[in-house]
Amino acid sequence: MQLDHIFIRVRPGAPEAAVLTAFGLCEGAGNRHPGQGTANRRFFFANAFLELLWLDDAAEAQSAATRPTLLFERLSGAGSPFGLCFRPAPGAAAPLPFASWRYQPDYLPPGVTCDIALAPLSEPMCFHLAPGGRPDALPPARAQPLAHRVPLRDITAVKVSQPRGLPSLALPVCFEAGDADLLELTFDGGAQGRSHDFRPALPLIFHY
Repeated sequence: MQLDHIFIRVRPGAPEAAVLTAFGLCEGAGNRHPGQGTANRRFFFANAFLELLWLDDAAEAQSAATRPTLLFERLSGAGSPFGLCFRPAPGAAAPLPFASWRYQPDYLPPGVTCDIALAPLSEPMCFHLAPGGRPDALPPARAQPLAHRVPLRDITAVKVSQPRGLPSLALPVCFEAGDADLLELTFDGGAQGRSHDFRPALPLIFHY
């Protein structure tokens, strides 16, 4: 199981994206999720992407199909502001390391499945998309910008701090107790020995 992307809850339209572009990230294509009531702005790296996600249509997010995801509650400000999406590792056929339920929204392409972990709002939303793939392996018609003014390539470590205790799920992510929700992403093993703190706009720190 590999990291596919991470989302952070933001305000409608994601004005918070300005701190990422000012830092030197090149923004990729955003989209809306018809029937789910959410929309995003996205920043892509070689092996995964960062998604700024907001509530776009409350009625859609509370529909019978979408309500069980708890996205309405999460994006309205309840619980953890983060979501962690994973994809299968190449050649792997191991079962998911968490109990889940199958979510099949209309916007997913045929043949793509989404399994959502049974986790409380106090923890990051965790889900698994299959088959999935790296952004740097997308076909030309779907390719996203990967070259940023600050040279960041691969997300190599993820740490989530939260004030509500440690999570119940066993995930390939480091969790620790903290005074506030915070996401720390390490790129390329921290080879440049530098960090950038995006607070207060986003609960996010880059190490690179």
